[in-house]
Formats: sequence, C-alpha cells, structure tokens
Amino acid sequence: MSQLGIDLGTTGCKGVCFDEEGNILASAYREHSLLYPAEGFVETDPNFIWESIKLIIREITSRTGHDPVRAIAFSSMGESFTPVNKRLEFLYNSIVAFDSRAKEESDYLEERAGKPRIFEITGQPMNPIYPLPKIMWLRKHKPEIFKNTWKFLCYEDLAGALLGAEPAIDYSLIARTLAFDIINKVFSEEMLEHAKLDSDKFARPVPSGEIIGKVSGRIADEVGLKPDTAIIAGGFDQPCAALGAGINVPGIADDGIGTVECVTAVFENIDELIKLLKSNIPYFPHVINGLYCAIGYNFTGGALLRWYRDNFGKEEVEISKKKNMNEYDAIIGNASKDISSVFILPHFIGTGTPWLDTASKGAILGLTLGTTKADIIRAILESETYEIKLNIDTMESAGIAISELRAVGGGARSAIWMQIKSDITNKKIVTLNVTEGGCLAAALLAGTAIGVYKDIDEAISNVIKVKKEFYPDKKQHERYLSKFEVYKKIYPAIKEISHRM
Repeated sequence: MSQLGIDLGTTGCKGVCFDEEGNILASAYREHSLLYPAEGFVETDPNFIWESIKLIIREITSRTGHDPVRAIAFSSMGESFTPVNKRLEFLYNSIVAFDSRAKEESDYLEERAGKPRIFEITGQPMNPIYPLPKIMWLRKHKPEIFKNTWKFLCYEDLAGALLGAEPAIDYSLIARTLAFDIINKVFSEEMLEHAKLDSDKFARPVPSGEIIGKVSGRIADEVGLKPDTAIIAGGFDQPCAALGAGINVPGIADDGIGTVECVTAVFENIDELIKLLKSNIPYFPHVINGLYCAIGYNFTGGALLRWYRDNFGKEEVEISKKKNMNEYDAIIGNASKDISSVFILPHFIGTGTPWLDTASKGAILGLTLGTTKADIIRAILESETYEIKLNIDTMESAGIAISELRAVGGGARSAIWMQIKSDITNKKIVTLNVTEGGCLAAALLAGTAIGVYKDIDEAISNVIKVKKEFYPDKKQHERYLSKFEVYKKIYPAIKEISHRM
C-alpha cells in the first residue's frame, strides 16, 4: 500500500511515493522559474506548476503499478497564492512570498490593527509577504481580476482542487494568509474587516490529515491514478519538514538546510510570545493537532555555498567529477580545520528573521593577505550557523525549549558542518534516515488518513530513524561564544552603509 507526497516549492516541485515502511518506490522532480514583471514583483506561472504536478504524478505512477498510490497529500510553499474563477481557471500569475508590491496595503493594515494585535490573532509579524495585503493590492490595481475571482487559493488547496477535491486548506497554511485566528482555528473577522474581504474568498480551513476528496476520473486517467485515490489535507512546508523529521513532541527543532535555512521549533504553549514578535519570528499550528511551530530562517542559507561554487569553486568541482562525489562535499571537505578568523554576513538576498531587512547586503569581514579559500569556506559554514543561533536564542528566551536539532536537507550530509553546528549552538545535532522530509510528511499524513497507520505517532515510529548524532565540544563552544558576540554586532554596525549600496 503506497502513498504519494508532493512538495510544492518556490522553485521546484518534487513527488515521492513511499510504501508503509517509508521505503521510496519512485520519485520525480521538475524545476520552475520565478518571474520578475516589475520592480518588487515576484511571480510564478501556475499553468507550468500544474503541468509539473501532473508530469510528476504520471512519472511516478508509471513506475508503481505493482503498488498503486492509495492517497496523496501536499507540502506547500507558504504565502504564494493564485486567483481562480469557479472553473478553476487561473486569472493571474501566482504571487509568491518574496514579492513586495503590497507595502502600502501592509502599512495600512498595521496602522489600523496594530502590529501587536495582528500578531496576537495571526501569529505573524506584519510584513508585505502575506496574501491579505496582496489581495488588497489586486483589488486596487487589477479590479477586473479581483471582480472575476471566485477564490484566492494557496498551492495546497489549489492542487487539491485541480485534482478533484473541494478547495480546502489546512490550518498551518491558512495561517500564512494573515486572515486566520490561529488559536480558535477560524477566520479572523477582525482582520478580514480591516481588509474589507469575505472569508469565502479563501478555501475551507481543515486540520492536516483530513480526507478532503477523491481524484476525479478525468484527472485520474490523465495521470495514471485510480479514480478513488484519496486527497488529504497536507500542510505548510516548514511544519511538514518538522513532521518529516519525526518531531511530534516539544523540545526538538528541525533544521532544514536547503537554499533557505530554516529552524522550526515545536511547542504546546508559551507565555512570552511577544518576544517572538520583537524578533519577527512567526508561529502557527503544526500539522500535528495540538502543537504549534515557530520558525526562524535565513533566506541565503545553502545558496551561499552555491555562490561560492559558481564563483570560486572550479577546483572543487573538478575534484568532485574525478572522484565521482557531490560538489558541495568536495567544497566543505576543503574547509579550514580550525575556527575561521573571517566573518561573513549571509544576507546575500536580504535577511530573514530576526531582522527581516530586505535591503541588507552580504559582507565579508576580517580579510588579510593571509586569508585562504579554506578560511572562506569555514566562515560560510560558521556564519550561516551564527545567523541561525540568533533565532534559536530568541525562541529560547520566549520560553520555547530546544534540546535537540534534527538536521535535514542537503547540508545535513556534511559531518563537518553538523559538528560545527553542534559546537556553535551547544545542541545535540541529529541526522536521520530521511532524505525527503516534506514529501515524507505529506505521505505520512496521507497514509494515516486512510488507515495505513493507527495514528501519526505510529507512522513516525515505523518510518523515521536516527542515523547519526553529534555532540558539542565544550572547549570549541567556549571559543565560538566569543566569536558569536562579535558576529552579533556586525549587522547593526553596517546596516546604514548596507542600505546605501
């Protein structure tokens, strides 16, 4: 009995079909491009993404005939949304999170409701990234599109509806619209009133793991699924990543090391949430009922290693080809063996939390004529981790306990980086047998919904296993603490200069 999880990302879609033990039966991937139609505008083509979803499913079903897919769920990028009419025709490109066109509308909502009140209701620090102000922008600047829109759908609910279900969105993803009361699990009349929008413009909110429909006969024939394949509510990609790392109890956090690096901490309740707001850290329902997640993230993340590879890593790339090894393993293998004297501010595409400064620029400090490539590589690994430690410290100061980080994503392959992370954060770092956390989480939700597993706890225990553990070296941690004190002063010191570049 197999279940299919599809991770709908900002720059690509990946599907993985798993059996009930978590073994991968088949997988497929397709990239898609971001579109930049005007200054500050960032969009994707929903036609291309829908075709990608169908191609991925078709490729997977062509290889799983011996064990047909019984259920499907989606792990979805946050904030991206698409206006559709009642025939589910796309009326405009999808507007993605990085798009900053709605600053005026965002400022209006903040002025009307107040930043603390918005955070109290929605769990989100006010920012133009969310759909609510962008929908207000569409009403003002694209009135015909707004008039003809039946619903504004995020990608989880859009994909489910296109497959044959009624539009339904899970609590974790609807929380990212800025229109949802995350404590009472209902639309916020207060936020919708400020935006002058009706709740029926969004999909129906449901708990993650709920069966929301079945694949239609027409689509089933097109992509190779059975017509009775169940469609299950999945979730926002970050809590899905936490589930994919087996995090079903407080005290453990997921460290997703991809293009963006994101730490997702799980908790039940805390008394000092206002401290999260001061550091721009959002929180929202987990895909496991009764729990919440808070996230701290750095937009540059693993992209900084790719920048190094593309500009300075020709030697390592050649070595990786000769030795038939991963390019990034070759790069990290050349890192200095000792703590670097160089600092890198990893704001090469602005910064995520705690600063949320889209105008911030990257910086390299501490260069001398004796600085080597090895020092730079080591500084990339360390500085990325310093940035994440800023967020972990904020979460802990707000009462969110974190005793362990579970590393997933491409960066988790590196034992060198994992030890650096453990030494800097003073946390136990765990790597897992899981390589596709988002897809696996969606598949576990799907499998649990149709009875493959008794509950989500059984699903986790059956499938997710610890691969390796890393513990902090106390002497190294003490050395890093003094370095971290320097790192914390870099952004405030150069912020004004950075904004003028």
